Amino acid sequence: MLQKFEKHIHTNFPFIRDSKLLLAISGGLDSVVLMHLCNQLKLNISLAHCNFKLRNEESDLDEEFVKKIAQISSNQIFTTFFHTEKISKQQKSSIQITARELRYNWFQELVLEHRFDYILTAHHLNDSLETFLIHLTRGSGLEGFTGIPAKNGTIIRPLLPFSRAEILEYAIENNLEWREDRSNSSTKYLRNNIRHQVIPILKEINPSLLDSFANTIQYLLDAQQIIDDQIDEIEAKVISEKGGMLFFDVSKINQLSNPKAYLYQLLKKYQFTEWNNVVDLLTSQSGKQVFSKTHVLLKDRDFLILSQITTKKSDSESFEILEHQSKISSPIFLNFEENASKNIENRHTISVAKKLLKYPLIVRKWQNGDYFCPSGMQGKKKLSKYFKDEKISVIEKEKIWLLCTAENEIIWVINHRQDRRFLANSATQNSLQITYKS
Repeated sequence: MLQKFEKHIHTNFPFIRDSKLLLAISGGLDSVVLMHLCNQLKLNISLAHCNFKLRNEESDLDEEFVKKIAQISSNQIFTTFFHTEKISKQQKSSIQITARELRYNWFQELVLEHRFDYILTAHHLNDSLETFLIHLTRGSGLEGFTGIPAKNGTIIRPLLPFSRAEILEYAIENNLEWREDRSNSSTKYLRNNIRHQVIPILKEINPSLLDSFANTIQYLLDAQQIIDDQIDEIEAKVISEKGGMLFFDVSKINQLSNPKAYLYQLLKKYQFTEWNNVVDLLTSQSGKQVFSKTHVLLKDRDFLILSQITTKKSDSESFEILEHQSKISSPIFLNFEENASKNIENRHTISVAKKLLKYPLIVRKWQNGDYFCPSGMQGKKKLSKYFKDEKISVIEKEKIWLLCTAENEIIWVINHRQDRRFLANSATQNSLQITYKS
């Protein structure tokens, strides 16, 4: 197995040979074997052990065991403990999910503190099969049937090609010691139920089940690669970027053979879950939105606009500008120049009659009821109507800043339209040129 493992590392993970690695070790068979293999290859590993306090004295004995083998192997070790059951009740989540979150959050803390490059875990082929069957029982897309990923960010699982039988054989051949977790034999948990009740039956039907499964995973990964390549081509045709937002052309998406399927592939990385609502946006009226944990998808006329959810305190605040100030850099950059030699007026630059300004000037976001007198137009206009006429989306208008007088009169819808009440002209003796820089 050592030779096979070394070849696997050389072919698929050559970069870890020169990396600083954190190996998650429980004290069980799989992680002990992974530690031994890594030490045989002289990889730079440190160990990390979590005591979840779920099995009373046995949990403490596991911790003592991993400390002992770390000392014998001269590997640095980090340990911590969690009152997992208590935390699980507080968070109203399952013990398994709670333990997983606690474990990986702690690993990431160690990565940041000690500058590890990657985290190694001991998941193997049997684990991948169990995950496949769990997803099968719950329903899943293609990515749910490709098993556990060999690499996911900083997490690497170098034992995935190996069966538990191979791992056990290696441990016996090398006289390795490990701890058995009695909870692994309980069928109370779904994974254990599949492991002890379902998979043995499948092996009776097909003794080469694991080999067949490994081949199936490879076929599915190949299919996923083809899909990913196709999606890259589709993205270039239907998506454009502007101001940090992505614009999905609805008409082009509807021309695809299966708009729902393509939309899923285009958006899955943004953590949307309400897929029926996402698809409904294709035919809904402007203004409809669907939220994920990280993003919002807005229907705006002929486009779906994707933007990241941000909750900035500054969005609800106002910022004062004193008369003597020549520039500000927060919340946006504005430059102020009196009696500028060049009279430039465009979206980014305006000229105003300084005597008409009442200080301190204010930079703020727009509010319901705001109105101004747009330059080049007669009368006054509500900002909400101006945004609509200019076809400014809901997301875009929330990013717009206003420059106002001390009496809250709008001088400039910054980077869009100046208010004519404050315009400088040829007769203006003291003008102020204001420039916005993105």
